[in-house]
Amino acid sequence: MEQKNPHLRQQLSSLHVWALAFGCIIGWGAFINPGKKFLPNSGVYGTAIAMLLGALVMIILAFSYAYMVPKHPRAGGEFNFTKSCFGKVSAYFCGWFLLAAYLSNVPMNSTAIGLIVDGLDGNLDILRFGFHYVVSGFDVWFGEMLFAMSILILFGVLNILGVRKAGIIQALLSSLLAISVFILTVSSVCSSKACMMNMDPVWGFDRAGMIAAGASAADVSIFAKVGSLGIMSSILATFAITPWAFVGFETIPQAAEEFKVSYKKVIFIMVVAILFGAFVYIANNTVAAAAVINWPERVMAGEWVLLIAAEELLGTFGKVLIGVAVSCAVLSGIMGFYLASSRLMYSMGRDGYLPTVFSRIDPKYHTPKNALLFCILVSLSGPILGREALGWFVDMSSIGASIGFFFTAASTYKTMKQDGDGTVFLRIITVFGMIFSITFVTLQLVPIPGLIGVHFGKESYWMLIVWIAIGFAFSIRQRKYFVE
Repeated sequence: MEQKNPHLRQQLSSLHVWALAFGCIIGWGAFINPGKKFLPNSGVYGTAIAMLLGALVMIILAFSYAYMVPKHPRAGGEFNFTKSCFGKVSAYFCGWFLLAAYLSNVPMNSTAIGLIVDGLDGNLDILRFGFHYVVSGFDVWFGEMLFAMSILILFGVLNILGVRKAGIIQALLSSLLAISVFILTVSSVCSSKACMMNMDPVWGFDRAGMIAAGASAADVSIFAKVGSLGIMSSILATFAITPWAFVGFETIPQAAEEFKVSYKKVIFIMVVAILFGAFVYIANNTVAAAAVINWPERVMAGEWVLLIAAEELLGTFGKVLIGVAVSCAVLSGIMGFYLASSRLMYSMGRDGYLPTVFSRIDPKYHTPKNALLFCILVSLSGPILGREALGWFVDMSSIGASIGFFFTAASTYKTMKQDGDGTVFLRIITVFGMIFSITFVTLQLVPIPGLIGVHFGKESYWMLIVWIAIGFAFSIRQRKYFVE
């Protein structure tokens, strides 16, 4: 028989905690998005500036987490911070949207599995069998769906089997990921095939405008982003989604009850994970442009630009290297966000904000099995929706993370005033953290004239509405717990 409201076991070492954060930060997007989003929207320069600014903002926010975690060393992280400072309704609002940030990353990574295999198997199309249908212009094949679902179920089960096993696997995957990217970057620096001349247009171009005009890649200079407004649009297009790009460093508080390391190390581990993440994003994007002649043509054709770059630099070994790196990124993302999502649901269920069934853990493995089963079930939507849903999940993750960041910064500021501790430096950066979080939400939800590719797409707005409706339904069911 399952136990109710149990204590989770402290089994995560410093390496496990770093691997959790880094593995969640770097998923499929660091390898697929250079051609899909970063290069066309922001180019080499815009992406690098946006990622460096984003990393700086995340480090600012990390100080708030480092302050709050020792005061609330329980699974749930931001949810617990908000409940303590702003009450039950605000805590539920924060927790529900943060769950969107974490949980959307699991199906997001799963939809990239088909892309990985398609890119690596040449013309074999080994997963394109069985029935298929079309979602937003992209085919969804039964074979791709079956393979991705199998991976989701397997890694969900591994999470159920114990946090220490999950931590070991996460550390292995994250280490292989970091090593692979480092090898690729060094190869680019040392190779004569990578050239600065290849990087134009360095601020990106208006891909949607080119498609609407029926223009070819030869006309890319006409649609290149130039001038102050073009450069601002270039930087903001990627800066707006940096909450998604770096979501994962703050998964550490979700596993706070399972640490066997000092909470004083939290800030160091977070900053290292953020810096590793920024390096991977910038390095992959720069290598993709530098090693591929006329990369805009490849982008317009929908090709996997980074894979092409790796082959140009290292031949077959480069292709294998990308295969290893992106597979580790996808699998570590799935593993890490399963852990973070389930611990958040466990915490919300334990306090009555979600049905208490989610607060029960397996008596043998001491993991929140029911919460994990729910996460697995929701994640199976990814392979069904297909690869075009990648962008929609990015938007959902960005908005959820931005809301979580805001409440953490606000909770830190309020707690420092109540407890009379903290430093002037921390007070100042928490204010900046709140301002940046509001800026992220505004950029994501509000269309701003002249800024191309910054705000949500239509499908993302619909997903947001559906998520709000589901959250409202849960709140009605659990309304007796919201009485202050």
